[in-house]
Amino acid sequence: MHRFDLKGKVALVTGGNGGIGAGIARGLLECGATVVIAGRNAEKNTSAVAELGKIGPPVSALVLEVTDEAQCRAAVQEVVRRHGRLDILVNNAGGGISKPPHELSVQEWQRVMDVNLTSAFMLSQIAYPELRKAGGGKIINIGSVASYMGGPQWTAYGPAKAGIVQLSKNCAAAWAQDNIQVNTIWPGLIDTALTKQTRANKELMARVMPRIAAGRVGTPDDLAGVAAFLASRASDYVTGADITVDGGLLWGT
Repeated sequence: MHRFDLKGKVALVTGGNGGIGAGIARGLLECGATVVIAGRNAEKNTSAVAELGKIGPPVSALVLEVTDEAQCRAAVQEVVRRHGRLDILVNNAGGGISKPPHELSVQEWQRVMDVNLTSAFMLSQIAYPELRKAGGGKIINIGSVASYMGGPQWTAYGPAKAGIVQLSKNCAAAWAQDNIQVNTIWPGLIDTALTKQTRANKELMARVMPRIAAGRVGTPDDLAGVAAFLASRASDYVTGADITVDGGLLWGT
Protein backbone atom coordinates (compact mmCIF):
# COMPACT_ATOMS: atom_id res chain seq x y z
CA MET A 1 0.00 0.00 0.00
CA HIS A 2 3.01 2.33 0.23
CA ARG A 3 2.67 2.94 -3.51
CA PHE A 4 -0.67 4.61 -2.80
CA ASP A 5 0.62 6.65 0.16
CA LEU A 6 0.08 10.37 -0.46
CA LYS A 7 1.44 11.65 2.84
CA GLY A 8 3.46 14.81 2.25
CA LYS A 9 1.72 15.46 -1.08
CA VAL A 10 -0.38 18.57 -1.68
CA ALA A 11 -3.37 18.54 -4.02
CA LEU A 12 -5.56 21.24 -5.53
CA VAL A 13 -9.02 20.02 -6.58
CA THR A 14 -11.21 22.43 -8.53
CA GLY A 15 -14.92 22.01 -8.04
CA GLY A 16 -14.02 20.08 -4.91
CA ASN A 17 -16.87 21.43 -2.82
CA GLY A 18 -19.41 18.89 -4.09
CA GLY A 19 -20.23 16.04 -6.42
CA ILE A 20 -17.39 14.30 -8.22
CA GLY A 21 -14.83 16.79 -6.92
CA ALA A 22 -15.72 16.04 -3.32
CA GLY A 23 -15.54 12.30 -4.00
CA ILE A 24 -12.06 12.72 -5.45
CA ALA A 25 -10.99 14.90 -2.53
CA ARG A 26 -12.13 12.15 -0.14
CA GLY A 27 -10.04 9.59 -1.98
CA LEU A 28 -6.93 11.75 -1.81
CA LEU A 29 -7.46 12.57 1.86
CA GLU A 30 -7.95 8.90 2.73
CA CYS A 31 -4.50 8.22 1.25
CA GLY A 32 -2.94 10.97 3.36
CA ALA A 33 -2.74 13.94 0.99
CA THR A 34 -3.15 17.54 2.06
CA VAL A 35 -6.03 18.86 -0.04
CA VAL A 36 -7.15 22.34 -1.03
CA ILE A 37 -10.56 22.43 -2.66
CA ALA A 38 -11.51 25.34 -4.90
CA GLY A 39 -14.98 26.50 -5.84
CA ARG A 40 -16.93 29.66 -6.61
CA ASN A 41 -19.36 29.32 -3.70
CA ALA A 42 -17.74 30.24 -0.37
CA GLU A 43 -20.61 28.78 1.64
CA LYS A 44 -20.38 25.43 -0.15
CA ASN A 45 -16.63 25.49 0.33
CA THR A 46 -17.05 25.92 4.09
CA SER A 47 -19.56 23.06 4.32
CA ALA A 48 -17.35 20.78 2.24
CA VAL A 49 -14.29 21.51 4.40
CA ALA A 50 -16.28 20.68 7.53
CA GLU A 51 -17.37 17.34 6.04
CA LEU A 52 -14.05 16.40 4.44
CA GLY A 53 -12.17 17.44 7.56
CA LYS A 54 -13.65 14.45 9.39
CA ILE A 55 -11.39 12.16 7.34
CA GLY A 56 -8.23 13.37 9.01
CA PRO A 57 -5.50 14.97 6.88
CA PRO A 58 -5.48 18.75 6.42
CA VAL A 59 -8.12 20.16 4.08
CA SER A 60 -8.89 23.78 3.30
CA ALA A 61 -10.66 25.78 0.61
CA LEU A 62 -10.32 28.85 -1.53
CA VAL A 63 -12.78 30.74 -3.69
CA LEU A 64 -11.97 30.43 -7.38
CA GLU A 65 -13.59 31.31 -10.68
CA VAL A 66 -11.71 28.96 -13.00
CA THR A 67 -12.38 31.01 -16.13
CA ASP A 68 -10.37 33.94 -14.69
CA GLU A 69 -6.65 33.55 -15.42
CA ALA A 70 -5.59 35.93 -12.65
CA GLN A 71 -7.64 34.00 -10.10
CA CYS A 72 -6.17 30.70 -11.32
CA ARG A 73 -2.65 32.07 -10.91
CA ALA A 74 -3.49 33.41 -7.45
CA ALA A 75 -5.01 30.06 -6.43
CA VAL A 76 -1.88 28.11 -7.27
CA GLN A 77 0.26 30.70 -5.50
CA GLU A 78 -1.97 30.48 -2.43
CA VAL A 79 -1.71 26.69 -2.28
CA VAL A 80 2.09 26.96 -2.38
CA ARG A 81 2.03 29.74 0.22
CA ARG A 82 -0.04 27.60 2.60
CA HIS A 83 1.77 24.30 2.11
CA GLY A 84 5.10 25.04 0.43
CA ARG A 85 4.47 22.94 -2.67
CA LEU A 86 1.99 21.52 -5.17
CA ASP A 87 2.11 17.88 -6.27
CA ILE A 88 -1.35 17.06 -7.63
CA LEU A 89 -3.77 19.11 -9.72
CA VAL A 90 -7.29 17.86 -10.36
CA ASN A 91 -9.11 19.84 -13.06
CA ASN A 92 -12.65 18.88 -12.17
CA ALA A 93 -14.62 22.14 -12.40
CA GLY A 94 -17.06 22.13 -15.28
CA GLY A 95 -20.61 22.38 -16.45
CA GLY A 96 -22.80 22.43 -19.52
CA ILE A 97 -25.71 24.14 -21.23
CA SER A 98 -28.20 21.63 -22.56
CA LYS A 99 -29.28 22.87 -25.97
CA PRO A 100 -29.26 21.44 -29.49
CA PRO A 101 -26.80 22.98 -31.99
CA HIS A 102 -29.39 25.20 -33.68
CA GLU A 103 -30.34 26.86 -30.36
CA LEU A 104 -26.95 27.37 -28.69
CA SER A 105 -25.51 30.88 -28.98
CA VAL A 106 -21.83 31.56 -29.63
CA GLN A 107 -21.61 33.16 -26.19
CA GLU A 108 -23.03 30.01 -24.57
CA TRP A 109 -20.62 27.85 -26.58
CA GLN A 110 -17.69 29.95 -25.40
CA ARG A 111 -18.81 29.83 -21.78
CA VAL A 112 -18.92 26.02 -21.80
CA MET A 113 -15.52 25.84 -23.48
CA ASP A 114 -14.02 28.26 -20.96
CA VAL A 115 -15.39 26.46 -17.90
CA ASN A 116 -14.48 22.94 -19.01
CA LEU A 117 -11.48 23.16 -21.34
CA THR A 118 -9.74 26.53 -21.18
CA SER A 119 -9.71 26.47 -17.38
CA ALA A 120 -7.96 23.09 -17.39
CA PHE A 121 -5.36 24.42 -19.83
CA MET A 122 -4.73 27.56 -17.77
CA LEU A 123 -4.42 25.78 -14.45
CA SER A 124 -2.19 23.06 -15.88
CA GLN A 125 0.10 25.66 -17.44
CA ILE A 126 0.22 27.69 -14.22
CA ALA A 127 0.79 24.61 -12.04
CA TYR A 128 3.51 23.17 -14.27
CA PRO A 129 6.47 25.09 -12.76
CA GLU A 130 5.41 24.12 -9.23
CA LEU A 131 5.01 20.44 -10.15
CA ARG A 132 8.42 20.48 -11.81
CA LYS A 133 9.93 22.19 -8.77
CA ALA A 134 8.49 19.41 -6.58
CA GLY A 135 10.38 16.84 -8.65
CA GLY A 136 7.34 15.76 -10.63
CA GLY A 137 3.63 15.51 -10.12
CA LYS A 138 0.22 14.45 -11.32
CA ILE A 139 -2.49 16.20 -13.29
CA ILE A 140 -5.89 14.52 -13.39
CA ASN A 141 -8.37 15.99 -15.87
CA ILE A 142 -12.04 15.10 -15.63
CA GLY A 143 -13.59 14.33 -18.98
CA SER A 144 -16.89 12.52 -19.49
CA VAL A 145 -18.41 9.70 -21.47
CA ALA A 146 -19.51 12.68 -23.58
CA SER A 147 -15.84 12.84 -24.63
CA TYR A 148 -16.68 9.85 -26.82
CA MET A 149 -20.47 9.64 -27.14
CA GLY A 150 -22.72 12.07 -28.98
CA GLY A 151 -25.88 13.64 -27.60
CA PRO A 152 -28.41 16.09 -29.04
CA GLN A 153 -28.05 18.39 -26.04
CA TRP A 154 -24.24 18.15 -25.66
CA THR A 155 -23.47 20.69 -28.39
CA ALA A 156 -20.64 22.42 -26.52
CA TYR A 157 -20.16 20.09 -23.55
CA GLY A 158 -19.23 17.07 -25.69
CA PRO A 159 -16.59 18.91 -27.74
CA ALA A 160 -15.19 20.53 -24.59
CA LYS A 161 -14.82 17.17 -22.87
CA ALA A 162 -13.35 15.62 -26.02
CA GLY A 163 -10.84 18.48 -25.97
CA ILE A 164 -9.90 17.52 -22.40
CA VAL A 165 -8.74 14.14 -23.71
CA GLN A 166 -6.37 15.70 -26.23
CA LEU A 167 -5.19 18.34 -23.75
CA SER A 168 -4.19 15.53 -21.39
CA LYS A 169 -2.37 13.59 -24.08
CA ASN A 170 -0.43 16.61 -25.32
CA CYS A 171 0.54 17.76 -21.83
CA ALA A 172 1.53 14.18 -21.00
CA ALA A 173 3.84 14.09 -24.03
CA ALA A 174 5.36 17.49 -23.29
CA TRP A 175 5.92 17.02 -19.57
CA ALA A 176 6.93 13.36 -19.29
CA GLN A 177 10.55 14.51 -19.21
CA ASP A 178 9.71 16.41 -16.02
CA ASN A 179 8.22 13.32 -14.34
CA ILE A 180 4.71 14.78 -14.60
CA GLN A 181 1.94 12.33 -15.50
CA VAL A 182 -1.28 13.67 -17.02
CA ASN A 183 -4.37 11.49 -17.37
CA THR A 184 -8.11 11.76 -17.96
CA ILE A 185 -11.01 10.18 -16.07
CA TRP A 186 -14.27 9.72 -17.97
CA PRO A 187 -17.19 9.57 -15.50
CA GLY A 188 -20.47 8.14 -16.67
CA LEU A 189 -23.83 8.99 -15.12
CA ILE A 190 -23.01 9.98 -11.54
CA ASP A 191 -25.47 10.96 -8.79
CA THR A 192 -24.68 14.66 -8.39
CA ALA A 193 -26.61 17.92 -8.37
CA LEU A 194 -25.55 18.52 -11.98
CA THR A 195 -27.25 15.31 -13.18
CA LYS A 196 -30.44 15.74 -11.13
CA GLN A 197 -32.50 16.86 -14.12
CA THR A 198 -31.23 13.97 -16.23
CA ARG A 199 -31.99 11.40 -13.55
CA ALA A 200 -35.48 12.85 -13.11
CA ASN A 201 -36.29 12.25 -16.78
CA LYS A 202 -38.01 8.86 -16.59
CA GLU A 203 -38.18 8.38 -20.36
CA LEU A 204 -34.48 9.08 -20.76
CA MET A 205 -33.48 6.91 -17.79
CA ALA A 206 -35.55 4.03 -19.20
CA ARG A 207 -33.23 4.10 -22.20
CA VAL A 208 -30.00 4.73 -20.29
CA MET A 209 -30.24 2.25 -17.41
CA PRO A 210 -30.27 -0.91 -19.59
CA ARG A 211 -26.96 0.27 -21.08
CA ILE A 212 -25.25 0.52 -17.68
CA ALA A 213 -23.83 -2.97 -17.12
CA ALA A 214 -23.44 -2.36 -13.38
CA GLY A 215 -27.18 -1.77 -13.14
CA ARG A 216 -26.94 1.43 -11.13
CA VAL A 217 -26.08 5.10 -11.31
CA GLY A 218 -22.60 5.91 -10.03
CA THR A 219 -21.76 7.89 -6.91
CA PRO A 220 -18.99 10.47 -6.33
CA ASP A 221 -17.16 7.92 -4.18
CA ASP A 222 -16.84 5.68 -7.26
CA LEU A 223 -14.26 8.21 -8.50
CA ALA A 224 -12.20 8.20 -5.28
CA GLY A 225 -10.15 5.08 -5.93
CA VAL A 226 -9.11 5.78 -9.50
CA ALA A 227 -8.19 9.36 -8.57
CA ALA A 228 -6.05 8.13 -5.69
CA PHE A 229 -4.33 5.70 -8.06
CA LEU A 230 -3.61 8.40 -10.64
CA ALA A 231 -2.32 10.73 -7.91
CA SER A 232 0.06 8.15 -6.44
CA ARG A 233 3.38 6.48 -7.29
CA ALA A 234 1.39 3.44 -8.36
CA SER A 235 0.64 5.22 -11.65
CA ASP A 236 4.13 6.59 -12.39
CA TYR A 237 4.21 4.75 -15.75
CA VAL A 238 0.65 5.73 -16.68
CA THR A 239 0.36 8.95 -18.66
CA GLY A 240 -1.85 10.21 -21.46
CA ALA A 241 -4.41 7.55 -20.56
CA ASP A 242 -8.21 7.70 -20.45
CA ILE A 243 -9.87 5.74 -17.65
CA THR A 244 -13.63 5.28 -17.83
CA VAL A 245 -15.64 5.13 -14.61
CA ASP A 246 -19.13 4.51 -15.96
CA GLY A 247 -20.30 1.10 -14.73
CA GLY A 248 -19.97 -0.21 -18.28
CA LEU A 249 -22.15 2.45 -19.96
CA LEU A 250 -19.93 2.79 -23.02
CA TRP A 251 -19.91 -0.94 -23.74
CA GLY A 252 -23.09 -2.08 -21.97
CA THR A 253 -26.08 -3.28 -23.94
